[in-house]
Amino acid sequence: MTFLTSTAHNIITARRIVLIVTCALTLAGCQTDGNGPTAAGDAAARIQTAKPAEPARDAEPMTRSRAARECWMRTEKGNAHEDLDRRADLVNKCIDEKMKAAGAALPRT
Repeated sequence: MTFLTSTAHNIITARRIVLIVTCALTLAGCQTDGNGPTAAGDAAARIQTAKPAEPARDAEPMTRSRAARECWMRTEKGNAHEDLDRRADLVNKCIDEKMKAAGAALPRT
């Protein structure tokens, strides 16, 4: 009887170890920081993880259109859960701040 209990315990322990190792290898394959097993010798993986070069900061002058574009993108990323009217208010405030920082005159309403 002790032999059967010991054997059953060993089988359960072996299955747990196999499960843990399988999970660890699966998660290691999902690693995305460029140090995972697929990125070690794969040039395509290095190309995909490389960040694109940042555009020149002042390549385009700050216009109201550019400010609106940048503010909407920032609002969509950070405040996507807000309703549209609230996001529009945040975008208008952001546009005014960007135009003020650029030294452009704000239109009078």
